[in-house]
Amino acid sequence: MSTPGPELAQQELIDEFEMFDNWMDRYQYIIDLGKQLPAFPVEWQTEEYKIQGCQSNVWMNCETDGDKLVFKATSDAAIVSGLIGVLLRIYSERTAEEIRATEPHFLQDLGLDKHLSPTRSNGLHAMLERIYQVARSA
Repeated sequence: MSTPGPELAQQELIDEFEMFDNWMDRYQYIIDLGKQLPAFPVEWQTEEYKIQGCQSNVWMNCETDGDKLVFKATSDAAIVSGLIGVLLRIYSERTAEEIRATEPHFLQDLGLDKHLSPTRSNGLHAMLERIYQVARSA
């Protein structure tokens, strides 16, 4: 079974969020997504892989699998790990072309841009920018 494209992944996420009546439940769901992140090697937790602009520590690395970019990331904050889970679900294991062509409308559709603190929002945008930067240089 192939993974759904990035647009379908965004829509599935939006549909899942609509199951929750309030933001406390949505935050918990985001945190749960973070708990499902694959292990991130300790040797990658260096300045080279650190995302600048995040309030908490965030490290991200990208490897290739054929023509696909496979992102791995971790954070020392539960909510940020969940946001990483959201981003990886949409952007990881995609071609650079797919990533460049995928607008992050889920931020608005989910209301993340309104419900995250400014520092969390800045961090989310910094992670997103790193993903696009990798896709542009691939």
